[in-house]
Amino acid sequence: MRAPHWLIERPIAHRGLHAADKGIIENTPSSVRAAIAGGFGIEVDLQLSADFEAMVYHDDALGRLTEGNAPLRSLRAEELKRVPFRATSDCMFTLGELCDLVAGRVPLILEMKSQFDNDVNLVRRIADVLKTYSGPVAAMSFDPHQVALLRELAPTLTRGIVAQSHYDDAEWSIAPPEARARMRHLRHAFATRPHFIAYWVRDLPAPAPWIARHIFGCPILTWTVRTQAQRDHARRHADQMIFEGFVP
Repeated sequence: MRAPHWLIERPIAHRGLHAADKGIIENTPSSVRAAIAGGFGIEVDLQLSADFEAMVYHDDALGRLTEGNAPLRSLRAEELKRVPFRATSDCMFTLGELCDLVAGRVPLILEMKSQFDNDVNLVRRIADVLKTYSGPVAAMSFDPHQVALLRELAPTLTRGIVAQSHYDDAEWSIAPPEARARMRHLRHAFATRPHFIAYWVRDLPAPAPWIARHIFGCPILTWTVRTQAQRDHARRHADQMIFEGFVP
């Protein structure tokens, strides 16, 4: 299956069209509404709750944008839905509520966050929710295990791999060495069979995404584009950008 054309038709707002100076915080209903109003695709992050609900949130614990410090996986969805974002009227919401809000008006790109522990529950919940969603939607992850499982559970759903050239920083210690080895140079591609690659703009050009794009016809999204120089770079080396901090 080839990636659908809607995937690259329009720029994609990173975590929604957020702007803290306007009181619009990332991964909130307000950032989603702003992206819809601008006609942009929307990229959001999904984390798992204690009761296996897919929650729209980037971090694996509260605290950076909200009060508290509890891990998301320690709280049930109904508890998380009562968590407000600081200085806003927004609270956390679920994937199902996101789908109801967007209602197919713009493309959705869902990043599945991972603890690299082979947990299947987030992918299962996403596949289940999206069975009844008719709008343009794709799911992606850094974790090849999640993408391979998505291929098994929802083979017709557009899927992608998020990638970069190196995984040596301390933040990647969460991923076992064998997982990082597979992630490097997209060595998992025959298992994951991604329809698209979302590659770090600072690491383009690179051999693996070049081969995927030019030999296998796999479109390249690039993240996170924040400056004019990065925008020009994205135009040369990718098919579409995931952007933040400006309005294209």
